[in-house]
Amino acid sequence: MTGRTGIAFLGFGFFAILSVPDAATAAPALKCHDPQTQMEINLCAAEDARKADAELNRQWSATAAVMHAQDKAGYAPRDGRPGYYAALLEAQRAWIRFRDLECRAQGYAMRGGSAEPMMISGCLAEVTRARTKQLKDMAANYRH
Repeated sequence: MTGRTGIAFLGFGFFAILSVPDAATAAPALKCHDPQTQMEINLCAAEDARKADAELNRQWSATAAVMHAQDKAGYAPRDGRPGYYAALLEAQRAWIRFRDLECRAQGYAMRGGSAEPMMISGCLAEVTRARTKQLKDMAANYRH
C-alpha cells in the first residue's frame, strides 16, 4: 500500500496514527447520509465535528476583529482590566479546555467501546456549534 503516515493531535490529549492514502489508492467517499458500520459512523461524526470547528474558526475571526476594533477605538477604560480582545481570548482558551474535558467525560458513556469516538465527536460538534452562536451573538452586541 502506498501512502503517507502521520500523527494527528485530536485536541484532547489523544494521538492517532493516520494513514493518508495517495489519490490512486484512496478509499471511496464516506456516505454519511447512510453509514453502515461503526467505523463509518465514527468517521462521519468526526467529519461533522471538523465542519463545526471550521465554522467556529470563521466566526472567531469575525468576533476577534470586532473586539480588536473596540480596543482600537479606545472604548476600554483604564481600569486595570484586560481589553476587549484579551478578555475574549482568555475566555476562548478556557472554553477550549472546557470543551475538551466535557467531551472526554461524555465519551466515557461508551468508554473503551467502538462507539466512544462517535460520542466524543458528537459532543465536540454540539458544544462547538453552541460556542459559535455565542461568538456570533457577542459580535452582534458590539456592532452599532
